[in-house]
Amino acid sequence: MKKGFLIGVLLLLAACAARPIVQLPTTPTAAELKNEARFTALPILAGDYFQMDSANLGRRYHIHVGYPEGYDPAKPELYPVVYLLDADSLFGVITAGQLFMTYDDQAAKAIIVGIAYGSFAPEVNKRVMDFSSPAANALQGQGGAAAFDTFLRTELIPQVETRYRADPARRILYGQSRSGHFVLYSAFNDPDLFWGRIAYNPSFEPGMARFYGSPAIATRTDLRLVVASGTRDWHNNRAHFEAWRAAWEGRQDLPWQLAMPDIPGGTHAYDTASAYRTGMRFIEGRRVEP
Repeated sequence: MKKGFLIGVLLLLAACAARPIVQLPTTPTAAELKNEARFTALPILAGDYFQMDSANLGRRYHIHVGYPEGYDPAKPELYPVVYLLDADSLFGVITAGQLFMTYDDQAAKAIIVGIAYGSFAPEVNKRVMDFSSPAANALQGQGGAAAFDTFLRTELIPQVETRYRADPARRILYGQSRSGHFVLYSAFNDPDLFWGRIAYNPSFEPGMARFYGSPAIATRTDLRLVVASGTRDWHNNRAHFEAWRAAWEGRQDLPWQLAMPDIPGGTHAYDTASAYRTGMRFIEGRRVEP
């Protein structure tokens, strides 16, 4: 009797161990409610937020959405959508910059969709993997740009264009440094996915040779690419940019209109808002200026 009971207990324990642990809903803590109220009280960050578990990549992304002033989901107006990489650090900067541009430049209003990891810790933040080209010289932990492009095309963009008043013809992609590398990867390998792209101080490795070859064929004729460089960017980055700009000046095999401006005095990260403004002016058909 005791032996049979013991076997039954062991089988029950084994079955429980085999089942995934289900997290039950919890009541928000006082700190969580305070944090939610904090952002509700910041109108510059008015918008939405959702989590997205990517089936393609097998990990979670935090999607922060910034609404333009006067946004009303019940109205028929459609807005350009800026898909912002590195949103863990850039969402507040670019969301504020976009609002100020509507004041100073009479720029078109836009929805900002920030793609974030929720942490700067390397075990969570996979920007080095997601934003690096698959290439022979890719290091361990790099080379995931093709999979990330598929995530944007098949998972995130359809969600955004279902949830919000998003104009599918006016998608824009922005990235800086390592995420600027992904902007280049996207422009060369999947040109039709975005109407406009802005890369500020992009990393050119791994797979720099791809950015000297012919881009994939595009079906659209109105595409725009801005690759901007701060004159005080890191030495290697600046040298790579200058060599690339010299190679692309005058080339005719372009699926996009191309601008390659300097950002005078621009450092590697701090002047990202100036680069964004310069790029958006070009995309909207305005004079390019820092």
